[in-house]
Amino acid sequence: MIQIYDTTLRDGTQRKDISLSCSDKLRIAQRLDEMGVDFIEGGWPGSNPKDVEFFKQASKITWEHALISAFGSTCRVQGGPQDDENIRALLEAGTPVCTVFGKSWTLHALEVLRTTLPDNLRIIEASVAYLCEQGKRVIYDAEHFFDGYKADPDYALETLRAAVRGGAEQVVLCDTNGGTLPHEIGAIVATVRKQVDLPLGIHAHNDGECAVANSLAAVQAGCTQVQGTINGYGERCGNANLCSIIPDLQLKLGYECLPQEKLAELYDLSHFVAELANLAPDEYQAYVGQAAFAHKGGVHVAAMRRSPTSYQHIDPSLVGNQMSVVVSELSGKGNILSKAEQYGLDVNGSEEVNGALRTIKELEAQGFSFEAAEASAMLLLKRQQADYQPPFELIDFSVSVEQRQGRGIITEATVKLRVGEKVLHTAGDGCGPVHALDVAMRKALVEDFPLIEQFHLTDYKVRILNGNLGTQAITRVLIDTHNGYHGWSTVGAGPNIIEASWQALADSIEYGLLTTAGQAKPPR
Repeated sequence: MIQIYDTTLRDGTQRKDISLSCSDKLRIAQRLDEMGVDFIEGGWPGSNPKDVEFFKQASKITWEHALISAFGSTCRVQGGPQDDENIRALLEAGTPVCTVFGKSWTLHALEVLRTTLPDNLRIIEASVAYLCEQGKRVIYDAEHFFDGYKADPDYALETLRAAVRGGAEQVVLCDTNGGTLPHEIGAIVATVRKQVDLPLGIHAHNDGECAVANSLAAVQAGCTQVQGTINGYGERCGNANLCSIIPDLQLKLGYECLPQEKLAELYDLSHFVAELANLAPDEYQAYVGQAAFAHKGGVHVAAMRRSPTSYQHIDPSLVGNQMSVVVSELSGKGNILSKAEQYGLDVNGSEEVNGALRTIKELEAQGFSFEAAEASAMLLLKRQQADYQPPFELIDFSVSVEQRQGRGIITEATVKLRVGEKVLHTAGDGCGPVHALDVAMRKALVEDFPLIEQFHLTDYKVRILNGNLGTQAITRVLIDTHNGYHGWSTVGAGPNIIEASWQALADSIEYGLLTTAGQAKPPR
């Protein structure tokens, strides 16, 4: 059994651009508890009022599985733990566990603390002992342990023994600067295990892009606790990513970390934390990224249709993810068939498949990209069906932008559309040409399709594809739309930005009408 110690709420929040409210931290902690995480490090109570409030609120919650830990440093060299403000704050946090860090590297003891090596050992032992005397379970984090061990192995080991004498229940070896390599981690942990008669943990940072590998190497060498964060959030390059470590340990190496049924919630946990951190999920993250099991190459997809294990290292559902097929100029027939199946479309004839494949390749050569615009890809497949009737058709549109004295910029758009036998001709104005087109189109269609009022444009992206052509460059437009239940993305491209925007806008409305009416399954 490998203990999972989560420090997202403390070390994770040291990442640039992350600031969690107390409410956010409590919600994440409760979700981690539901997952079966063993320890949740709530913060450093002596450092800021928010963490003090977190521990106050956490004390009112009944935790089903996890133990909440307060984090802090050893006492100051001058004085003892009984009159140290940091130690007092740890006790006032009211948690069953206190995690205390101390210096393992002679450089830090001598140059940062500006103390003697014996005094550093004294404050480690005294701090741990005092907290244990107050009824706390103490985990000792040996900061900079691997750098300290490489500089002076005997002294680094003595700092661990000081924590053991103080009564720590576990010592955690920290690669604080994140530059140690896996072979070094394994060898050092194996040596420490022979020297220290106490369970060991690993706390790795990712500055050398080895935090996950280092954590795995440490477990294989004898560590029984892994510290890390959800999505690898953390200072500088981040901490060890628990979203990779947990499935690596449990699915690949056979260690038990979480209850088996909870592993399938890992995808949702990753995205839940990203949402509260106000960060876009990393689509390319192992196991839990949306691209982790996305297949684009035609040869790959053809093989996958025969055997799902041919190009996947695990069944995606084990971690709550799913396989997806990307439609692009690199697609083969298998991509088209898989995408049609995903949307519940009956595209079985070779003529339909070949037509869709040919159209995709032609459009991508013109600047379209369907990888991030699955709604447009679905419509392209739908339009290959001989009996498909679009809900509306464009006849004409025009846009005018004028500078009028005393009124500023005036933008107006007119659209002429066909719905069944009717021809609708309306105008709309807006703060820009795309907005005006959107207003005019909605005004024309809303009477026949009142569901349009639920569709909201949530993002509009423009990319210049060949900037060397200046204002003649091909422009790609991506539009994201949401109806309150799910979102979708559409694409348009061409040398005229208004035409490209119209293509994406029209696809957005058409797709929304089809999925809302139940004619096609929405994407995940």
